[in-house]
Amino acid sequence: MSTVFVDTSGVYALLVASDAFHGRARAAFEALRKEDARLVTTSYVLVESYALLGRRIGVDAVRRFRVDVAPLMEVIWVDRALHEDALDSLIARGATDVSLVDAVSFAAMRAGGVDRALTFDAHFVDEGFETPG
Repeated sequence: MSTVFVDTSGVYALLVASDAFHGRARAAFEALRKEDARLVTTSYVLVESYALLGRRIGVDAVRRFRVDVAPLMEVIWVDRALHEDALDSLIARGATDVSLVDAVSFAAMRAGGVDRALTFDAHFVDEGFETPG
């Protein structure tokens, strides 16, 4: 069974029909379901996804994510060590266009040996991860 990391942009594209990547997100999600892929994400991605959906779409989208999508994912709860590792990496690279949420995602993926992500964020490709984008 393969493991795939789920990022905020993947969640948003999957749930929001007007998103430019919606069709690709649905196709990628269906393919992952067919291969019985293990889906993982971080608690930071959950927070970011809930905030983005709530702000742009509304509380019904938050509820739909919580009920229909979030239970399909194993959550890596960010602890102090993961947070600090990602923050150190972010500072060391001097990146201003990569968020702490993404840096935590990269660190969690590397720690877990995950090389694929359901995301449409080019930073994941820049980091060497496989995406449907």
